[in-house]
Amino acid sequence: MKPVLLVLNLQLPAHLEQMAQSFPDFEVVYAPEAGQAEAAIAAHGARVQCVCTIGATGLSAAQMRRMPALRLVCAMGAGYENIDVAYARERGIAVGNGAGTNDECVADHAVGLMIAAVRALVRLDKATRAGVWRSALPLPPNVSGKRLGIVGLGAIGAKIARRAAAFDMEIGYHNRKPREGAGYRYFGDVLSLAAWADVLLVATPGGAGTRHLVNAEVLDALGEKGFLVNIARGSVVDTAALAAAVRAGRVAGAGLDVYESEPAPPAELLELDAVVLTPHVGGWSPEAVQNSVDRFIANMRNHLDGKPLVSPV
Repeated sequence: MKPVLLVLNLQLPAHLEQMAQSFPDFEVVYAPEAGQAEAAIAAHGARVQCVCTIGATGLSAAQMRRMPALRLVCAMGAGYENIDVAYARERGIAVGNGAGTNDECVADHAVGLMIAAVRALVRLDKATRAGVWRSALPLPPNVSGKRLGIVGLGAIGAKIARRAAAFDMEIGYHNRKPREGAGYRYFGDVLSLAAWADVLLVATPGGAGTRHLVNAEVLDALGEKGFLVNIARGSVVDTAALAAAVRAGRVAGAGLDVYESEPAPPAELLELDAVVLTPHVGGWSPEAVQNSVDRFIANMRNHLDGKPLVSPV
């Protein structure tokens, strides 16, 4: 029987076919839902050699233990927070991701959310449809010239900064340490960055180490004229604290592509018209998804050929 390539994340039929054609010696098993994944591992675990997943779905040590022939786990997209990388390394299982494949798309979406939140585009759309003219509405502030504080100046954060520079925004950032060659102001902690910024934009990896990094104290530092944008992981922002801050006017608004309750919508935020929400589509475009599929295939091909992964974790 053929070895199995187990695909645990949502795919278009054309992309599943691309994987099947790229690896004709493998049986492609598609199991994008939790129940399907459990059934697939129960039925095919002994033959699974490669797994395609995403950071939010991941692959646990318990799942890997049920796949004794597993040799490769790859996340499509940059995130891999729910893959047990330490366990994989102990077992000699290679781990890769799709770093860089959707960076441009995420950066575009981040800037879109920032503009939508600061300029109140969703509220203005609703008002226009209701027949409200501009003289009855508060003035939305400029985006240009504002201070943008980026939490996580990685590849995506750097692309966001370049886009923001075109709006003549002053840019600051927080990383665990200063990024060599970055010409932006560095802040040693998120609290001081938030106190300085007009817009706090979250682009840091998810996981236990960054859970609720943006909390009530940080939001209070951002202030009543400040805006929060999150295109990273929902876990980085304390949703209840954000809802309370927006409702009380301690923060002006927010634009979120990610939230803690995914895939369910964030109930605390749904009635707040100062918050712009999108359903974790920041990295989704025809171009970005195709790039991610191509990268997974390149990683798997290199692994099978005994070469280093294109983008190892």
